[in-house]
Amino acid sequence: MNRARLAVLGVALVAGGGAAVMMSGGSPPPPVVVQAPAPPVNTTDVLVAAADLPMGQTLKPVDLRWQPWPSDMVPNGVVKRTEAPNALEETAGSIVRSAMLGGEPIRRERLIKADGSGFMSAILPSGMRAVAISIDTRGATSAGGFILPNDRVDVLRTFRDDEASKGGGVDVQMSETILSNIRVLAIGQNVQERNGEKVVTGETATLELTPGQAEAVTLAQKTGQLSLALRSLTDARNDGPLEERGDQALTVVRYGVARPAPRR
Repeated sequence: MNRARLAVLGVALVAGGGAAVMMSGGSPPPPVVVQAPAPPVNTTDVLVAAADLPMGQTLKPVDLRWQPWPSDMVPNGVVKRTEAPNALEETAGSIVRSAMLGGEPIRRERLIKADGSGFMSAILPSGMRAVAISIDTRGATSAGGFILPNDRVDVLRTFRDDEASKGGGVDVQMSETILSNIRVLAIGQNVQERNGEKVVTGETATLELTPGQAEAVTLAQKTGQLSLALRSLTDARNDGPLEERGDQALTVVRYGVARPAPRR
């Protein structure tokens, strides 16, 4: 038998075997499913932080980057390349007003153009003043040291009442609340909570005050000892305007009884 006949016989055997398998009920191979390509997603380049940016950091172009963002999910108020193509260069030299995480979209209200001034003057709202008062580093005059930057406090003055002391023959101490719902800008030189710390120590507390409040605090430091009373978050949100509260009469506490008293 020559090679040609052997080849024909082999093909016949293979064909016959395949037919036998099909006749015996063998399932055919599953059809190949071709998936349609996903529709393209429209994106918009958004300016984001290239890394974590702590409060007070002066920005450089390398601290920011453009990131594609789904066009229908771009948050309001962020910087878009279509609207500000030179934003990387324009924001250089700005100061971070509040901490941002890496990849977080940049909003202009979170940055301050310092124009050569220091950080504290850059973050102060218009018309406000930063005034530092002396505090006990052990926390005796700052709620045990648990007052952090951006907390709200009441400012109390403790002093000796000379007239009452002479009349009663004993040393009479008085306490008065001179300001309420005041924002703490810094403790020492710390302007934010660092590495999750819950206690900040320092020899000074810097307060955000109106000009009238700044005068009252400066005078009170000369005539007594100042202490800070920490307010709860609920009280801080629900209180009235700082300017109105700062101009009210003093509240004097004598022998545990509170009474209003005019400012000296």
